[in-house]
Amino acid sequence: MHYKKFTPKHHLVFFIFIMVLILASIKPLEYASYGSHQLGTALMLVFLIYIQKKVGLSFIAFSLYIGFLIIHILGAHYLYSYVPYNEWLMHNFGIDLNAQMGWERNMYDRLVHFAYGLLLYPFFLRIIQFYLPQLSERVLFLIVVQFVMATSLIYEWIEWLIAINLSPEAAENYNGQQGDIWDAHKDMLFATLGSMITGIVMLYRKLDSRP
Repeated sequence: MHYKKFTPKHHLVFFIFIMVLILASIKPLEYASYGSHQLGTALMLVFLIYIQKKVGLSFIAFSLYIGFLIIHILGAHYLYSYVPYNEWLMHNFGIDLNAQMGWERNMYDRLVHFAYGLLLYPFFLRIIQFYLPQLSERVLFLIVVQFVMATSLIYEWIEWLIAINLSPEAAENYNGQQGDIWDAHKDMLFATLGSMITGIVMLYRKLDSRP
């Protein structure tokens, strides 16, 4: 199947992304850390456009990728550690999620890592399918999950390099570790679980649809 054409639906999703980016860029908690995070956003956006033109993506894969970027941008605005999701829930629904779950830290960064695997699985799958079309569905599932694990590890290495080369305050603002010595391990675990959930759903939907 060919998905290389940008349709009005693609343009609408991209417009929403631009609007969110503009709003998130208004008075972030800390401009330097926000700018550092947005360097990654810019690289991911360039990569998305390249893959869309070179390989072609379904509208769903394209939209999920943009959705991940929006979640990331929101986290960057609040330095991840200070996203007031619990305050929003309490104000709008009267739900104290942190208290109900027994969380003692801001968990938004965990959501972003989980979303990395959950939302970007179709994107990675499409790329691998394009270059390795002979692989079976089960093998593709394993490769994509392993790719998510590997790239999550590389990202944690980058965060480690930032942490040892910046001041403790600047490193904390960027990494959002919040004093958890197992933060990197948990982030990689959540990304892996996210990819496995989407992968299993997609795998069995394809297997069930076979004659």
